[in-house]
Parts: sequence; structure tokens; C-alpha cells
Amino acid sequence: MPDSLLVHVNRDELHGLAVPTTFETSESFDVRLVNHGEATHVHLHLDDALSSLASIEAPNHHVERDSERRVRVTLTRDGAVRGKLKVVTAYGATTRYVDVVVTEPDRSDDPVEVDEDLAKPQPKPEPGSDSVLADVPDVPVLVVGGVALLAAATAAFFVQNVVVLLAALAVVVGVLVTVYAVLAT
Repeated sequence: MPDSLLVHVNRDELHGLAVPTTFETSESFDVRLVNHGEATHVHLHLDDALSSLASIEAPNHHVERDSERRVRVTLTRDGAVRGKLKVVTAYGATTRYVDVVVTEPDRSDDPVEVDEDLAKPQPKPEPGSDSVLADVPDVPVLVVGGVALLAAATAAFFVQNVVVLLAALAVVVGVLVTVYAVLAT
């Protein structure tokens, strides 16, 4: 669970704030607003440096009498930065700053899971099976080729246009090359 930044409100005096001087984290965290007295509003603000990596769900928070409220500070991207979190109560009469240091997350603790199937040797392909046509059955290819030849010849006969005749010849050449490739394997 990520760390939380503890802020005491109204502990020693009305509208008083007690905050740590520094807070260090490498992940998103909660600001825990612990109110020891009367209900009050607390304003939180991230400075420019800190807001380049983090965001806060809302700046103004009402904290009920003798209660606690958590405010999430979300790191929006990885990186390292040093910035300030401004904590304000009593409409600006009491202001405190916390130096927040965001460090790069430590990736070395993340375990790498390896599937057991990767440890088994893979079967070697048979020689000659590298061709794309190796998995295609011969009969359906020949039937499709025959249908293409029939359609091209019919179109060339009925339209009687030079462009259609050339297209039909291209289809015939393509089918003949395919038939040769299928029969050669």
C-alpha cells in the first residue's frame, strides 16, 4: 500500500495545521486530513513542478468535525521531481508547505513470470514447409482458379472491349502461375 501524507487540522488551535516538512514517494499517495476540532475547509495545491507528474482530484475539501478525509494524489506518469504541496485553511489565514520528492519507481522488485511451456523445446518445422502455399489444399485452389478463368473469359466475350480483354489475360496469367506453384510443391 502506498504511503500517506498525514496533515493534522485544528490539533493545537483553531485553523491550525501540522504537516511534515518533507514527504518522499515513488507512487500515488493519499493526503490524510485529520481534523481534531471544528469542521473546516482545507485547500490543497500542487506547484508547477509537482503538477508536471501528479494530479489531485479536487483542490477544496470540507472536513467534518473530529473526522478524517483522504484526498488522492495520483502520479500521472513516471519520473522524478521535487515540488511543493501547499496546504491552506481558514481562507488563507493558515498556510503550510510540504516538500514532496517523487522518485523513479524501483522496477527491480517486480517478479518476471515465465510460462512453463517456454522451457519445453519447440518442434522443428519439416523441410520444404516454409512456403506460404504449404498449408493450402490443392483442390480448392484449382477450383477457384477455374472459376476465375471462366469469369474472365465470359466477361471478355460479352463486353468485347480491349481493356476487359487485357484484364482477362491478366487473370489467366495469374491463375496459370498459381496452378504451377501448387503443382510444383
